[in-house]
Amino acid sequence: MRSSEPGRPRRAGPGRSGRTGDRGAVTAEAAVAVPALVALTMALVWSLTAAAAQIRCVDAARAGARAVARSEPRVVALDMARAAAPAGARVTLGRTGDLWRVRVEAPTPGPGALALTLTAEAVAAAEDLDGAPGTGVAPWPET
Repeated sequence: MRSSEPGRPRRAGPGRSGRTGDRGAVTAEAAVAVPALVALTMALVWSLTAAAAQIRCVDAARAGARAVARSEPRVVALDMARAAAPAGARVTLGRTGDLWRVRVEAPTPGPGALALTLTAEAVAAAEDLDGAPGTGVAPWPET
C-alpha cells in the first residue's frame, strides 16, 4: 500500500513536518516580498539620482556665478554653467544692482508625481564695481 492511498496515515520523513496546512506559504510570502523589495530598490536608486542631479545644479549655478562675477562674458559664464549642469537643464543669468544671480533648473525623470524640477541659485558680487563711483565700495589699494 502506498502512503498516498486512503486509509493509511502519512509519515513525516526527513524534511517533512507532517503538517500540510502551511504548504505554499513561503511562495505566497515571496510573491509579496520580492515586488516590495524591487520597489524599494527602485525608489532608492531614484532618490540617489535626484540627489546627484541637485548637487550638479548647485555646482553649475556656482560656476556660472563665479565666472560672471569675474567679468567673464555672459556667453562664457552660461557655457560654464551649462557644462556643469545635468542634461536638459535650463540656465538663467541676471543682474540686480551689484549682484549676479545664476539659476539652474533641471527636470528629473520619473513617473507622475516623481517627476520633479530641481532648482539651484547662486549669487555673486560683481567685481567690476569695486571702486566705481557711487557704489559705496572702496577701491583696492595700489601697491
